[in-house]
Amino acid sequence: MAKATEDVDLEQLREQVERLARLIRQQGFHEGLNPAQWEALRYVSRANRFSNSPGALAQYLGSTKGTVSQTILSLEKKGLIGKVVSPADARVVLLALTPKGQELLARDPLLSLATEIGALSGKTARRFARGVDQILRGQISRQKQIDFGGCKSCRHWRDRSGEDALSRCMYFNVQMSKEDLGKLCQQHLQR
Repeated sequence: MAKATEDVDLEQLREQVERLARLIRQQGFHEGLNPAQWEALRYVSRANRFSNSPGALAQYLGSTKGTVSQTILSLEKKGLIGKVVSPADARVVLLALTPKGQELLARDPLLSLATEIGALSGKTARRFARGVDQILRGQISRQKQIDFGGCKSCRHWRDRSGEDALSRCMYFNVQMSKEDLGKLCQQHLQR
């Protein structure tokens, strides 16, 4: 592990990260939803066609299938998400945001955090992004969690954009649209 510079108080930094996490969690009690419901909405909006299932959502949230089932049921009752049968396999249930769910996500309380991060200077923002990514990858690895990520950083992705064919996922052996590329996938393997 790399040594921190002498001018960084690691205990203070840990406390600041913890406080920031608490403040973010507090913002999750908004518009009649709880933090788990907001997290589920965000995930469903960002998951690709192979990862928008209740099981993948449970893995992403690090939660039990029973807990996620209750979250999904609550979001369905509120008219924010719906279940659809997979066109590829009738045994598979997929999750999709409803128009009401999409409208609510436009008022996501965490948009203020994105605004604050966006206000950082270019160099600071890049360093922050690298640092958060490094810490997140370390925590995912230590906790033996599934990575989840987008195509462009995945070992399974082949860029065929210069050819007539679109980009290709070698894991699922399918062409990927531009829209697919930025979505979360449970089969993501970091390059």
